[in-house]
This record gives sequence, structure tokens and C-alpha cells, in this order.
Amino acid sequence: MSVETVKQYLKPYHKDQDVMEFSVSSATVELAAVAVGTEASRIAKTLSFHGDEETGCILIVTAGDQKIDNKKFKACFGFKARMLGAQEVSQLTGHQIGGVCPFANPPHVSTYLDQSLKRFEVVYPAAGSASSAVPMTCDELEICSQAKGWIDVCKTAES
Repeated sequence: MSVETVKQYLKPYHKDQDVMEFSVSSATVELAAVAVGTEASRIAKTLSFHGDEETGCILIVTAGDQKIDNKKFKACFGFKARMLGAQEVSQLTGHQIGGVCPFANPPHVSTYLDQSLKRFEVVYPAAGSASSAVPMTCDELEICSQAKGWIDVCKTAES
């Protein structure tokens, strides 16, 4: 996949013109925050996990300052969280590491949005490459990602 594929995917949502491409890497939360010019927590990072027998891959989009809580993950999905290995990421998501995003994914990919994003008016998910992002409200992200729903699988201050 590429930024162009994501732009084509976002065109019916009128978000293709909002895709930002950078001359520097945005492959990590910290690098993306610098490239975008925002705080790291506003970067909508997309984490990729093995699914169950019915779903080949689960993508969870969280705020950039969050970590997955394994107990919450298991309570939500019914099985232990297992992130995709480096070789599996592009094979299962269609995106390269650093550019995994909740857009233009294969049919076997299920996308979920974590509640941690809802504290922001605008967040910045990647747009198909390790040097891109697209600003979106949480409502736009939910619609454009065709998310299966909002979940709560990140650690809280008490976790």
C-alpha cells in the first residue's frame, strides 16, 4: 500500500486532500508528533494484533501516549494479545511498519478505536507511509476507518 492508495480510499470521505506528507520520518509516535507539530498523545497510533480464527488481524487505534492493557484486551476479545511480527505486518495489513493505518486495509482486518482518543478534538493517524498523517476528528476517524466500534483496552493511571 502507499499514500496514494490511502488518498484514493479517503476520496469518497472528502479527506484525501487533507493527507500530509513529510520530508522526514513519522514512523514512531515521537517522530510523527515532531513532523505534524503536535503533542505525542494526539498521534493516533495503529497497533496490529493477531485475531482469532474468524479475524486474521485486529488493528487498534489508540492515543500516542497509551499502552495496551493485556487484561482489558483479553476481556474484550476473549484471547491473549499477540502483536504481529515484523514480517507479518505488511503481509496481513497491506501497510509497512511505520505506516500502518486504519484505512484501505484488506477484508480480513478488523479495526477498533480506543476510548483514549476521545479526549481530543483532532487526532493524526498515519496515511499509508512512514512519512504521512491525516488530521481527523474522532467522528471522521470512526467513519473513515469503518471501525467495528469503540473499546477500552488501554492502561489507566491505576493499571
